[in-house]
Amino acid sequence: MICFPDREAAGRQLAAVLKPRLTRPDALVLALPRGGVPVAFEVARLLHLPLDLMLVRKLGVPGHEELAMGAIADGGVEVINEDIVRSLSIGDHTIAAVAARERAELDRRSRVYRQGRPAPELKNRTVILVDDGCATGATMEAAIQASRRRGAAWIIAAAPVASDSAFAMMGRLADEAVCVAVPEPFYGVGRFYTDFGQTQDSEVMSLLARAAETKRQSHVS
Repeated sequence: MICFPDREAAGRQLAAVLKPRLTRPDALVLALPRGGVPVAFEVARLLHLPLDLMLVRKLGVPGHEELAMGAIADGGVEVINEDIVRSLSIGDHTIAAVAARERAELDRRSRVYRQGRPAPELKNRTVILVDDGCATGATMEAAIQASRRRGAAWIIAAAPVASDSAFAMMGRLADEAVCVAVPEPFYGVGRFYTDFGQTQDSEVMSLLARAAETKRQSHVS
């Protein structure tokens, strides 16, 4: 079974898989916070691409929050997993309550991470969406939809590891799907990492600042 030491190592492996497939010079790496940021930082660093964020939030099933019944993303995008909602008899009022709570967190992260900076312009650009792994694929699906709405010309959905169903969705909705591994059976993203500790806001902001400084220095030189 494949096992990444940590998110940084997973990002380096993902960058190696992405590199030969990257033929468009206008690409932008968009991390799905928070866990996707350390992965995306390594991808952006090794491929010499700018790094920014695609803000998304999973809609977790109440009492089983790791199970996604859907997701929301920048721009008012909402994705609902009808199979999970139907099988667990989750009512509309429950979905609305969870979505409202997660929108509040999405807004908070936008304020904290962007600090007044506008979201990046995606129109006619190549976008590489990066997460640390895709189980149900709900957050990646929301990210893909948000990128389409914002006019991205070419969307690459990328993660170190994904379930077979999530990878199929990525390939169906994005222009390309890239993973280091698509193992079956799939028992959850954390099973494929030795260190899968929670990424904190401070780490997200530090990595964004480092990426911005690298970009600034490259322009100066």
